Amino acid sequence: MSDITPGKVLIEGKTKIIYELPDNQVLLQSKDRITAGDGARAHEMKGKAAISTATTSKIFELLNNAGIKTHFVKQHTDTAFIGINCDMIPLEFVTRRVATGSFLRRHEGVKEGYRFCPVKSEYFYKDDEKHDPQWSREQILSAKLQHGGIVIGADEVDIMTKTTICVFEILERAWTSLDCSLIDMKIEYGVNRATGEILLADIIDSDSWRLWPAGDRRLMKDKQVYRELKEVTSEGLEMVKRNFEWVAERVEKLMPKPQAQAVVLMGSASDTEHGEKIRTTCKSFGVPCELRVTSAHKGPDKSLKILSEYEGEGIPTVFIAVAGRSNGLGPVLSGNTCWPVINCPPVKADWGAQDIWSSMRLPSGLGCATVLSPEAAGLNAAQILSLNDHMIWARLRAKQLNTWVGLVLSDKKVRND
Repeated sequence: MSDITPGKVLIEGKTKIIYELPDNQVLLQSKDRITAGDGARAHEMKGKAAISTATTSKIFELLNNAGIKTHFVKQHTDTAFIGINCDMIPLEFVTRRVATGSFLRRHEGVKEGYRFCPVKSEYFYKDDEKHDPQWSREQILSAKLQHGGIVIGADEVDIMTKTTICVFEILERAWTSLDCSLIDMKIEYGVNRATGEILLADIIDSDSWRLWPAGDRRLMKDKQVYRELKEVTSEGLEMVKRNFEWVAERVEKLMPKPQAQAVVLMGSASDTEHGEKIRTTCKSFGVPCELRVTSAHKGPDKSLKILSEYEGEGIPTVFIAVAGRSNGLGPVLSGNTCWPVINCPPVKADWGAQDIWSSMRLPSGLGCATVLSPEAAGLNAAQILSLNDHMIWARLRAKQLNTWVGLVLSDKKVRND
């Protein structure tokens, strides 16, 4: 176990063992074992533990990087990772984009391939003897489940449901970047035993989703292949293992380096503080951002030269013009590039009401937008660039989720439930 000594076994399941560690952490050790049908079908598969750990570690790293709150700390060995010690909530949260599998059996008349927009959310209570029955929201609330010192009530169910949809959408866009369709997905949550915070937990690997390359069911790479084997042979298990390896190799490509940038062009060095606020916001969403000083009035040739330098890089770019008084910078940039231009003038109290019109009252044929807050300018740039960068989109989506969760928790606190 490398440099740590695992404590007592907290729980042992069909495919993993969880050991206690100091500092409210646990070690999740995967097994070389694959199961289906609540354990009715089970086989040894050499190498599966390493494949599963590699997959789940990269997926959790992506989600952590986006801003989703998870239990994942770090990968420890090829077959184990360290996580926060959580009191697991015995519910599976399922998100479906396409109707297939058990959904068709439970909803007669729905044809396979029916697309859910928005996605379909379902809940299943974890009980092997009863084959994980589907529960309604009302059943969950009526059960008054207690975990980690909290009762799972309406707010908690709403937070987990909203988070589940967010996680699905983030991973859906990530897989789409590799021409793979995320069809459906199941995840679980736990309550941090030290803080009482609900965290995305357990494992996310090829047992957690249906994944169809090019949207073609015949090419599926998930555990459904194992489920559908009429007879499990060594050749069949090898095929399933190769599918899992295919997924593990591709999750490495789900967090590419940014292929987009924002450039803040300031009319004067005195605008640097304003520009730095824009850059800080851009970087919080993973958008590389550079500051430049140039004046469209005093040095238009230099302004256009800087513009052409960035256009020549061939990287999707948003230009943000920071110029007060008579803002010629933004309109000049907009009139000489096809990239988006955002005006963000450092408005002052004395002449602000008059100065702003030089950013808003534009000649025909120009399309630069005007945003007053530097934070909003950085956010706007990130939103534009997220159209072609799923990781920027993921950070935006997670920030929206965390803002929503914060409001729900604040409301619960003042209600004093």
